[in-house]
Amino acid sequence: MKKALLLGAALNLVFAGAAFADITIGVAGPMTGQYASFGEQLKIGAEQAVKDINAKGGVNGEMLKLSVGDDACDPKQAVAVANSFAGEGVTFVAGHFCSGSSIPASQVYADEQIVQISPASTNPDFTDKRPGDGVFRVCGRDDQQGEVAGNYIAKNFPDAKVAIINDKTAYGKGLADQTQKFFEEAGGKPVLTEAYTAGEKDYTSLVTKMKQAGVTLVYIGGYHTEAGLMARQMREQGMDTTIMSGDALVTDEYWAITGDAGAGTLMTFSPDPRQNAEAKPVVEALEVEGKTAEGYVLYTYAAIQAWADAANKAGSTDYDPIVKALDEGTFDTVIGSLEFDDKGDVTLPGYVMYEWKDGKYAQLN
Repeated sequence: MKKALLLGAALNLVFAGAAFADITIGVAGPMTGQYASFGEQLKIGAEQAVKDINAKGGVNGEMLKLSVGDDACDPKQAVAVANSFAGEGVTFVAGHFCSGSSIPASQVYADEQIVQISPASTNPDFTDKRPGDGVFRVCGRDDQQGEVAGNYIAKNFPDAKVAIINDKTAYGKGLADQTQKFFEEAGGKPVLTEAYTAGEKDYTSLVTKMKQAGVTLVYIGGYHTEAGLMARQMREQGMDTTIMSGDALVTDEYWAITGDAGAGTLMTFSPDPRQNAEAKPVVEALEVEGKTAEGYVLYTYAAIQAWADAANKAGSTDYDPIVKALDEGTFDTVIGSLEFDDKGDVTLPGYVMYEWKDGKYAQLN
């Protein structure tokens, strides 16, 4: 009888442990390095999503546990992070940030049957050439963003002398190429196209070349750190050139670099999700903790929301049921009600234009 009681107690512990086992999910991005402000955005969004989902009972009755991966926007490091996640038994990854990281990492996730939803990787190849059907994104694409930017330049700056430059990364070059394509299709022609090296501190020679060419608008395919330095160095050389770029400028760190030199900078980004009614409680909760919902915070939150909803609908966190649920479902998130098309791209409004002014970015009417 005593043995039976002990066996029963042991079985109860086993089943209790199974009932309350954690589900490990990952978030990956540049947690260190010059783009760490974006990694922080992803981390803040992921932590808040996990906190809120667990407060509501978790996923299929199990609590979520978050693992954070630092890829520093480096392709090799991104692959190492993906392999590390696989070793941890991660079932889902919200990430990565840089397209140059998300694309190589996606091969690992496809091989290991890990669902990946990027909050921020916009290069078309990420989904056009995805290695498996478990690769998705909740942000737009560079061809959508480039179309808005290229047409905006042609329409609003018809007499401008335009330079289009890029940092040679998958994101920066892809965005600049798409912007140039649509600008030229609208009848424009850049007076200068150049590539620069990310991570440098002195862009004087490039700025001088633009000044000599009489450039009045420069489109920068790249990240906020280099764009911010160029803005300062252009103003130092007396250039009042209009600066335009993409969604990699959606961080307060851009203004911290430029100061007033960043005033008037234009950038494309999706309609601000902070204005959504569904996002209000999340935004307020973050503000109470002294955090911001800028940039890709809410996109990361939404990626985890969509995955969790799909898991609950599927009644499983296994790869195939989750992918099927993501393919077929509609998901109410902080960035809006969304679905995924047959490529894994999100069906949400595309891009609008923003302007930096007085240390903040605001959508233009």
